[in-house]
Amino acid sequence: MSDTSKNATLTIGDNTYDLPIYTPTAGPDVIDIRKLYAQAGVFTYDPGFTSTAACDSTITFIDGDKGELLHRGYPIDQLAEKSHYLEVCFLLLYGYLPEAAELERFERTITQHTMIHEQMHNFFRGFRRDAHPMAIMVGAVGAMAAFYHDSTDITNEREREIATHRLIAKVPTIAAMAYKYSVGQPFVYPRNDLDYAANFLHMCFAVPAEEYQVDPILARAMDRIFTLHADHEQNASTSTVRLASSSGANPFACIAAGIACLWGPAHGGANQACLEMLKEIGTPDRIPEYIARAKDKNDPFRLMGFGHRVYKNFDPRATVMKQSADEVLDLLGVENNPILATAKELEKAALADPYFAEKKLFPNVDFYSGIILEAMGFPTSMFTPIFALSRTVGWISQWKEQLADPQMKIGRPRQLYQGDTARDYVDIEKR
Repeated sequence: MSDTSKNATLTIGDNTYDLPIYTPTAGPDVIDIRKLYAQAGVFTYDPGFTSTAACDSTITFIDGDKGELLHRGYPIDQLAEKSHYLEVCFLLLYGYLPEAAELERFERTITQHTMIHEQMHNFFRGFRRDAHPMAIMVGAVGAMAAFYHDSTDITNEREREIATHRLIAKVPTIAAMAYKYSVGQPFVYPRNDLDYAANFLHMCFAVPAEEYQVDPILARAMDRIFTLHADHEQNASTSTVRLASSSGANPFACIAAGIACLWGPAHGGANQACLEMLKEIGTPDRIPEYIARAKDKNDPFRLMGFGHRVYKNFDPRATVMKQSADEVLDLLGVENNPILATAKELEKAALADPYFAEKKLFPNVDFYSGIILEAMGFPTSMFTPIFALSRTVGWISQWKEQLADPQMKIGRPRQLYQGDTARDYVDIEKR
C-alpha cells in the first residue's frame, strides 16, 4: 500500500483530524481510519463492512458497475474461455500464468495428492445417512488437521505450500465422498489418469458394477464452473477465512470456517435457491404468472438467479456459463426434464422483457450453474459443496496473502453498544 499526498479532514466538534487517503490501482480511494480511535476516541459504524476495506490485496478485483471481474488482472471471461481450472489455481496462488513446464509440475503435484488418508473413511461413517453434504464437508475438512500434522505450522513456508496442495487436491475427493455417502453408494477412489474436473465427475458418478466414461463436454462444463467460482474478492466466506486466519488457526480450520459460512443460503446457496424456484414454477406455461409476480412490489416472490448484489450490470461469468449450459443441454436434452425446459423458457422470457432489462436483472452465474448441475444429475444438496470445492483455491490464496502481510493483525471488529450500563448484582432472594 503506497501513501499519497491526499488527506481527508474529519471534524468532530471543535477538533479536526487528518486521515490519509490511499489510491488503489483500481477502484475507489480508501480513507485510513486505523488511528482514528487513538486520536479522536471514536469508532466508525458500518454493519456488514460494506464500506470498509479490511485488507489490501493483489488477487481479485471486481467493478460491479462495469460488470468486470479480474484475477491478477486477467478478465474472467478470457480465463474461462482459454484457460482451465488448475491453471487459474496457479495464477491465483502465485500471481502469474505459468510456463508449460511449471503448469505440468503443478498439475502432477495436485494429481498425486488426491487420495485422502484411509482412516478418514471411518470419519465419514460417523455421520447419519441423511446428513447434508455440507455438514460432512465442514467436519471432514476441519478434521484434516488431525491427519496431516506436517502441514499445520503456518510460520513454515514449506508447510504452507504442502497444505495448499493438499487442500486443492483433496477437497474434491471429500466432496465426492460426501455425495456418495448421502446416496448410499460406495466411495470411488480418484484416478490419476483423469484431469481435475473429469476425476471429480468420475468419483461422483462411477460405480463398481460397470464402466463409467466421463463425457468431455460435461468435464469442460464442470471445469468452467470451478473456474468461474474460484475467487470473488472479499465476500462473506473469504472474509471469514481471513478472520479465522488472523488468530493463527491452522489452514484446514480456516477453510472449514469458509465452508461453514458459504453454507448460508444468502451466500453459497444461491444456485440451489434458483433450482427450487424453477421447481415451484413447475412448467413453462406458468412462466407469465411468475414474471408478473416478480414485477409486483407487493408480492414476496423474487426471480432467483437474476441480477447480482455486486454486479449492477451483466454478471461477466454468466456469458461463459450460458455457453456451457447450452452445450450441456444440447448433449443431454431437456425433453424429459420439466425443470430444465422451464429454465430455458424463463431465460428467454426475462431477457425479452423490458422491465428486467431496465433494472439490469440479467441471468447470473448461479442461474446457469444450477441448470448445468441439475442436468448432470447432481441433487440440489450438492450445489453448495461444489461451490466450496471451487472456492477453496481462492480462500487459500487469500489465506497465504494475509499470512505474508506485515500489517496483519488479529481481527477485532468494534460495536455500537446499546445494552445496559454497569449495575450491581442482586441476590436471588431479593429479586
